[in-house]
Amino acid sequence: MKHRVFKEMAFGRIGVQEEDGKITWVFLHDTKIPSEEVDATETPVIRQAFRELEEYFAGKRKVFTIPLEPRGPAFRMRVWKELHKVKYGETMTYGELAKRVGSPNAARAVGGAMHNNPLSIFYPCHRVIGSNGSLTGFGGGLPLKEKLLKLEGVLL
Repeated sequence: MKHRVFKEMAFGRIGVQEEDGKITWVFLHDTKIPSEEVDATETPVIRQAFRELEEYFAGKRKVFTIPLEPRGPAFRMRVWKELHKVKYGETMTYGELAKRVGSPNAARAVGGAMHNNPLSIFYPCHRVIGSNGSLTGFGGGLPLKEKLLKLEGVLL
């Protein structure tokens, strides 16, 4: 059974979905929400996810420890796995990420994987920037991307 809960948080309304004890989806304020039957019970894993998000938004957490399970095609999974390695306060370009997944000419495809990232913030697509250092694309909107990068000390 899928469980999905929404809460107002420091950076807006966020939803967290859990299935079989793992977080499978994060919904930011602009994310389309699948119309499927889910249970709105706040499970222990969902409580932990929200607690870790609150700590992150308060500047007290740099690493998430909750169990995560993104689901998607093989290329996206490779991109998300590599994305998960980008540390707090660091950024990389779409091109750099494409090189890391073994597809140096696939920066646009990496962008597509970012657009479909089901675990935004936990899999930090906000840390991926344009080759010229610009803030480009983010499912939660560029203002939220900017706020998250400022929180991490990347933008002052």
